[in-house]
Amino acid sequence: MQTRQVDLNELVHLTDLFNLFNSGRHLNRSTDAAYWHELEQQAEQYQRLFASLGFDLRIDGRGFAWFHDEDGNPNINKQSRQLALLLMVIFDHQADSGRSLGQFYQWTIDNAFLDEVYEKHKELLDAEELDQDVLVKILDNAVRKGFAVQDSNHWRLLPSVYRYLDHFECITEQQSDGDVAAYEEDESC
Repeated sequence: MQTRQVDLNELVHLTDLFNLFNSGRHLNRSTDAAYWHELEQQAEQYQRLFASLGFDLRIDGRGFAWFHDEDGNPNINKQSRQLALLLMVIFDHQADSGRSLGQFYQWTIDNAFLDEVYEKHKELLDAEELDQDVLVKILDNAVRKGFAVQDSNHWRLLPSVYRYLDHFECITEQQSDGDVAAYEEDESC
């Protein structure tokens, strides 16, 4: 079996992309068009090269990419859990308002919106020691990790949030099927 060689000359943004992914960030088509274009054009080469270095580059056709890490470190896991909880209550609030969850990238999230979400889910958020100031910090971290972008006085969620939405929908589907035990065993969610 012959393995194709990776032509590093074709990977113009290799260093920038490696640094971005290795820092735990997500690449989004909507905010990083030049990087995305190159990644899309050279996807196979990037995936092969990064795999040979021990990294699992995942590219989602909905417009985002990241280094997948099964293990993760405790600090990242804590940040991810906090972001997951915040996104869950945001999605819950928007669903109750009749908004399409699949259109999350069009939502405007500002301090007034966060206040509404906090008031609605105060008990849950307080139990996790997430007050309104912490919610802002979580969104700021989401910006650094490529899950959101900040525009002057509000945030917008980026396509990489589909990773969380897919997980939430999987959990909801399994719970509606009455198969919570399967969720605990199924790693596809």
